Amino acid sequence: MEKIVIATRESALALWQAYHIKEKIESLYPNLKVELNKITSNGDKILDRPLALIGGKGHFTKELEDAMLEGKAHMAVHSLKDVPTYIPDGLSLVAITQRQDQSDVLLSHKYASLDELPHGAVVGTTSLRRRMQLLAQRPDLKVKDLRGNVNTRLRKLKDGEYDAIILAFIGLHRLDLLKDIPYVEKLTFMLPPMGQASLGIEIIDNNPFLHEIAMSLNDEYSSLCTKLERDFVAQIGAGCSAPVAVNAKMDDDIVSIKAMIGYPDGTHILKKSIEADKKMCQNLGFELAKAMIESGAKEILENAEKLAFKDEMPQRL
Repeated sequence: MEKIVIATRESALALWQAYHIKEKIESLYPNLKVELNKITSNGDKILDRPLALIGGKGHFTKELEDAMLEGKAHMAVHSLKDVPTYIPDGLSLVAITQRQDQSDVLLSHKYASLDELPHGAVVGTTSLRRRMQLLAQRPDLKVKDLRGNVNTRLRKLKDGEYDAIILAFIGLHRLDLLKDIPYVEKLTFMLPPMGQASLGIEIIDNNPFLHEIAMSLNDEYSSLCTKLERDFVAQIGAGCSAPVAVNAKMDDDIVSIKAMIGYPDGTHILKKSIEADKKMCQNLGFELAKAMIESGAKEILENAEKLAFKDEMPQRL
């Protein structure tokens, strides 16, 4: 195999990620030519509806997976948080890159922190997970949907459409955009989604060399923790856009995982956490999901979806 083709979205952040992986592969396999197949995903095209109404974040991965299945690419680089727990036949999510800072950040041109936002301030976020946790802290705020790529969202903030917006720290850091924002506050109370701040490497099945290349990018710690998070989400039956937060960590040889679900208006919050020795942790995600289901998680998620976009539901795709 003399050349591999990586499928990637065309957004600035996705291209940063793809070029980052391209450079890593080329440094490890100097005789291998690596090309990018840049694809505009459906999720990048439909910007007038919340993600949860167009099928969730799977719209950011489907076209890349189709390209691989059609023989137009060998590998895809994804933000792992955007990858559904279901992977199509013929493909495998093989490797997870080392996880970086998972923080969500509040950005503003007028207010230095969440505490300084006045009563009724308008905060932009697309994420039901962020909406849930924000309104649990500040139910007086008005949350307004926010779509578009990172630069589009930052422009809307600068133009005064929002008093503040919430984005993932890692994307802003990778694109060196934090320096242009007057006020940045990490929201330490906010639990991230599954897979935040890791990249997922998806490949075509039954190609040992591709598998070897992908595994050269894998981080064992990040792979273990994100597996538990994805197990939890799969078991609980939540899509990528549901109001679900889950995070696994390892300290010494103890692995812990905690999760939070609730209504997008910040009510009916359910939180649980469990831990185990690293040698006994493989089923922690499933076990946490089972415990939360026994406490009513399924009913909460079902009602949360009805509540989230009750005004828009007739236009659901």
